[in-house]
Amino acid sequence: MPTALITGASAGIGAAIARALAPTHDLLLPGRPSDRLTAVAAELGAATWPMDLHDTEAIAVDDRLPDRLDVLVHNAGVALPARVAESTVPQWRDTMAVNIIGPVALTLAVLPALRAAEGHVVFINSGSGFRSSPGLASYSASKFALRAFADSLRADEPVLRVTSVHPGRTDSAMQRGLVAYEGGEYDPARFLRPETVAGLVADAVATPPDGHVHEIVVRPR
Repeated sequence: MPTALITGASAGIGAAIARALAPTHDLLLPGRPSDRLTAVAAELGAATWPMDLHDTEAIAVDDRLPDRLDVLVHNAGVALPARVAESTVPQWRDTMAVNIIGPVALTLAVLPALRAAEGHVVFINSGSGFRSSPGLASYSASKFALRAFADSLRADEPVLRVTSVHPGRTDSAMQRGLVAYEGGEYDPARFLRPETVAGLVADAVATPPDGHVHEIVVRPR
């Protein structure tokens, strides 16, 4: 079977993507060790190994990365809500490290493997990759940058397929934190289900070779 590497697969959208791709792909689930990631990997028969997206030097020399990779899904991300005047430089550094610099480092590390497979790179972006929202200064900036990186990768590596996925607000631990920051009451029914986003990712990956899905935008009804 083809191989898919998925970051941020311990919960939420990442775990849902892993479950959606498991019937058709061998899964690699790197990340910070946790009981949740171990449980998802055990459920799906996936391989895991420690990876910290902050540590770009370690990613570059990680000999556990595959020689051939069919699908790379960049899902790991952080949101540190703060309006511009409330934000701090360390918050900006942490957000950029995980949301853009880490994905760049991992993409570069596996680029030969992706080329060998004429593979597919999927970036889980956000509505914030198109429009900034109050209280999400560093997050929005990182998602704009991630969209630009995806566009550049698509232009520079025509042998690859590159898809940016821009979900609206999705039921997740991150979303709970954002609602708490906003002072609201959390109602999962207001948001997309992670499985909805994962299904769209699986459909994009399954697109026949003559098609190339550049962008997916989905919002809660």
